[in-house]
Amino acid sequence: MPSDLLLLDTHCWIWAQLGLIQQLSRPALQSIKDAEREGNLRISVISIWELAMLEKRGRVALPMNVRTWVEQALGKPGIAVAPLTPEIAIESVHLPGNELPADPADRMLVATARVLGARLVTKDAQLIRYSRQRHVRALEA
Repeated sequence: MPSDLLLLDTHCWIWAQLGLIQQLSRPALQSIKDAEREGNLRISVISIWELAMLEKRGRVALPMNVRTWVEQALGKPGIAVAPLTPEIAIESVHLPGNELPADPADRMLVATARVLGARLVTKDAQLIRYSRQRHVRALEA
């Protein structure tokens, strides 16, 4: 059975790439492995921006400079960048439902998942609550 297209939230991408698999649930980890094997793993360009911001502010420590880390992380088979398209940008300000994510990066991630028809892998409590409204499919990491 083919895996779902998965979009990783920034923290899940960082944990998976740094080998911090204890941060991820077993179902999330298995889904990530399956999606990666089938070429169905996506990282939003917004996550790359967010990672660079976190690294610049000293909130994330990477084993190398951020450019090299991102280049290596995105060079792995099975993973692709989901670009920021006009459709995603517009969708991010027209999300349906209540309790919308306040963080613009989270709104972009939700919009990306919706436009791609992907499941969003996250541990963000607000995004998980929003997914329970059934406006985006999420997998709790």
